[in-house]
Amino acid sequence: MGVGISVLIGLKAASSFFVFTCLRMFGFTFLSLPFLYASLVSLSVSLAAHPLINLPMLLGKNPDGSFPIWAIVMFSPFLYFVRFFSMLRRLSSREESYTEICEGIYVGGWPSSPDKLPPGDPAIVDCTCEFPRASHSAGNAYFCVPTWDTRSAQPSEIEMAVRWACRKREQKRPVFVHCAYGMI
Repeated sequence: MGVGISVLIGLKAASSFFVFTCLRMFGFTFLSLPFLYASLVSLSVSLAAHPLINLPMLLGKNPDGSFPIWAIVMFSPFLYFVRFFSMLRRLSSREESYTEICEGIYVGGWPSSPDKLPPGDPAIVDCTCEFPRASHSAGNAYFCVPTWDTRSAQPSEIEMAVRWACRKREQKRPVFVHCAYGMI
């Protein structure tokens, strides 16, 4: 499975801090400040994503999949980094954006565009805390289980999501369960 998000974002925090230190040493104090900010944000996300802490609510994702303005401002270095990283990962992958695991049940990664959604106006179970609800899925039924990538949700959250998805399947509606990157 590889390293978890806490290690990867911790490395990003260290890299940003290194750039901050180098710029500061060479007299670029003002230019170095964004790197210090990115480093501190990455450090806080890395700690919150650690398996012993596992605090996905740190990013403030709402049940409707949106982020409050304070979270966008405060965590913008991380939120935009993961979107950029997701785009690069998708471009380098040859895998489909979703897979049908049984009739009407799909799993995959965050649907960054309408063509990344399964057919049939699916109900969406969003298992990410770092990606917003995609604007093109605003008309779809939606259930949010904020979860760090490479971590699992709490059993009670999984149970609520399964019950919700079962109700949608009883209505003959397809269900799309996604995490940040799918099965890549």
